[in-house]
Amino acid sequence: MNKIYFKQRNTTMSKILFLDESGDHNLTAIDPQHPIFVLGGVIVNEEYAFGEMTMKLNKFKEEIFGTKNITLHTADFTRQKNGFERMKEREFCEEFYSKLNQLISSLDIKIACCAIKKEQHMEKYGMDAIDPYHLSLNVLAERFCFELEESSSSGRIIAEARDAVLDRQLDLAWLNLKVSGTHFKQAIEINRKIDSLVLKRKEDNLAGLEIADAIVTPIARRILNRKSRIDLEVIKQKMRKDHLGEITGYGLVILPKK
Repeated sequence: MNKIYFKQRNTTMSKILFLDESGDHNLTAIDPQHPIFVLGGVIVNEEYAFGEMTMKLNKFKEEIFGTKNITLHTADFTRQKNGFERMKEREFCEEFYSKLNQLISSLDIKIACCAIKKEQHMEKYGMDAIDPYHLSLNVLAERFCFELEESSSSGRIIAEARDAVLDRQLDLAWLNLKVSGTHFKQAIEINRKIDSLVLKRKEDNLAGLEIADAIVTPIARRILNRKSRIDLEVIKQKMRKDHLGEITGYGLVILPKK
């Protein structure tokens, strides 16, 4: 399924923000084992995304699995299913993570993420608490606009499609963002810089979505003080930063703020 919101993309577009998530955005029943929601992704030049980055990911897959026809999905390779059954083998698993870390390190990407600590979010805002997905989308749309302004370019967002109900909720959240703007960006600025939001499924095998999938869970685990087989230093190096190298507020936003 492919939904495009508002106008069709234009010929001046040059950057894409690929988005994926870790955890659920439910504020009614918060899982004590994973009380966090992370929406994050990678900012990539469009030509690079569908050219060199795709070729590098396909080469990685062929070297590890002997085929490019497999979708890189964290839930599958951590649970050793849907083509990732060999992850049960220690040597294969170590080779997989070693080469995946090398792949991420080699990519010309910028990472931007927003994490919502759901319990603290509810404690602070109560019944007025904004849905974590919608809040995160606003934050990342702002950061994407900042990035586009720095390079004098425009772009689009490609997010993972989920189900009809959640996709409709995203439709409404995106409409609100385009009409009302955000805390730091007026609607006119967002409309000028971000051309559209497109929903794609995992099965579409878009390299940008697969890389976004691979990086959001390790970020969530780091915030929860848990270990990850994905090298967090590699992810840190790729995060969006200011001119002094500061990540907080630029490549990583954690809410609510202390």
